This record gives sequence, C-alpha cells and structure tokens, in this order.
Amino acid sequence: VVDHTVGDVVQQLKHRISRLEGALLLEKMITKSGEKIFASNGKKADFHTIVKRCEDAGGSIATPRNPGENKAIQHFVKTFNTYTYLGIKESPIPGKFQFLDGTQLVYTNWYRNEPSGKGEE
Repeated sequence: VVDHTVGDVVQQLKHRISRLEGALLLEKMITKSGEKIFASNGKKADFHTIVKRCEDAGGSIATPRNPGENKAIQHFVKTFNTYTYLGIKESPIPGKFQFLDGTQLVYTNWYRNEPSGKGEE
C-alpha cells in the first residue's frame, strides 16, 4: 500500500511539474534541449550575480555543448533582444576558452575571430 501511495504522489508531482513547464513555455521563460531545461527571467544583471542566481536555483549558468543547446540559449537572446552570458571563461592561454570549471570546450559556434574582447560578447 505504501509503494502504491508513493507512486501516486510521484505521478501527481510529475503532472504538476509538466503543467508548470507548459505555463513557463507559453511565457517564453524556459526552453528545452534534450533533457536540459534552460530558463531566464529576462532581467539584466552582471555575470557574477547571474552565476550565483543560477546556483541558488539549483542550476548553473548556460554552457552550450551542442547545436541544440546553442539554439535554446539563442531563444533568450531573441526573446529578450539582448546578449546573454555563458559559463565560459578565457583559459590561461590567451585566446583559448574553457568552461568555468576549467574543462576544455568541445563545442563552439562563434564567428571568425570571436570572441575578440571588444564590446559586449
């Protein structure tokens, strides 16, 4: 009986999460790529504030690892008509970049000679 009750609660929670995701999708506040969910409130903040807010929400700043994830991030750039921060930093080798945890990038989709360090990138 306990297992059946737990199963019912899990099913109800899955249903509620699905409804919330649907509502947020309608508001263009989240988008999906594979099993990942990308979210934004559209508000502007500095890089360090955004990293902290993402961590406080149980997530991390967006780091595109394939074309689908890049498209998900571009959704917010287009929706809010602004730049977005990525979880990428310059490595100790000038002109080379890595994820915030120091691991090497395996996917990029930058224009030639970018990022150049000029303007808002």
